[in-house]
Amino acid sequence: MPLRHVFRIAHGVTEVQRSVIVELREGGVSGYGESAPLAYYNVTADSIRQDLEAARGPIEAAAFEDPAEFWQRMRPHFEGKMFALCGLDEAAHDLWGKRLGKPVYRLWGLGADRAPLSNYTIGIDTVEKMVAKMKEFDGWPIYKIKLGTDDDLRIVRELRRHTGAIFRVDANCAWTADQAVANSRELKTMGVEFIEQPLPRDDWTGMERVCRESALPVIADESCITEDDLPRCAGRFHGINVKLVKAGGLTPARRMLLDARRRGLKTMVGCMTESTVGISAIAQLLGMLDYVDMDGAALLASDVATGVRVEKGRAIFPAENGCGVRLTVP
Repeated sequence: MPLRHVFRIAHGVTEVQRSVIVELREGGVSGYGESAPLAYYNVTADSIRQDLEAARGPIEAAAFEDPAEFWQRMRPHFEGKMFALCGLDEAAHDLWGKRLGKPVYRLWGLGADRAPLSNYTIGIDTVEKMVAKMKEFDGWPIYKIKLGTDDDLRIVRELRRHTGAIFRVDANCAWTADQAVANSRELKTMGVEFIEQPLPRDDWTGMERVCRESALPVIADESCITEDDLPRCAGRFHGINVKLVKAGGLTPARRMLLDARRRGLKTMVGCMTESTVGISAIAQLLGMLDYVDMDGAALLASDVATGVRVEKGRAIFPAENGCGVRLTVP
């Protein structure tokens, strides 16, 4: 899928997003999920397909009534292969809801009337191009600004001149503890809501200091990939950002969000650059969230599905059950 613009973050550059769409079909009904590869984690579209094909036999042999139970049965076949398991789990939830004739979030007992608004992400570029990208999507209530350059504060100051919207910043592990604390004070004066993943993933000592001294809340991303990571985040972050592909799907993501709440952490789900298939899965969790980043499909020049739309930050649900997905390409 081609992107609207070259997308730069501290980890690298993307112009075209490859993605694997997973279909589970039963009784003439299809459920769809998405596994978006990520070079930073050495996960490719080909490796995801291979992981799924290797488990084809157990998958096709398994009848299921509940996708969470299905996830537990499939988990042993996907050791260390969470990206592939995510696509399978999303497809299972979509199929489950469609078979029962209800949206997934309603089957979980959640509503959609108090859903948080999504940000729109501005990737790293020249300041002029970052301003132009923001103006192309003028009217969004929140913008997330990717940072990790030698000119981070100037970037935010310049963007602030062009909008009164809320800002969030994501350093993608690029700062030191000293930088994070100092930057937080400046960024607070510029209307920034929080800082996402300021330090490298394993700098737990540095994050204790940042969490204590930062003028803004700090949200874990790379430091909170799976359920096993979450206990260490308490006392080092004020909240967590769960990515479905890294966690292994909706099933573990729900558990992580509930665990975060018990530990007094704010809850967020973020997206990769992915199609409406993956974004529609994220939307089912909105009733559990304080923040959400589900602009992945808005970054694409062309999509492969219909489902939950995001218009100026607001999720609009289709008249479709499950996760609401219909493919628009063969």
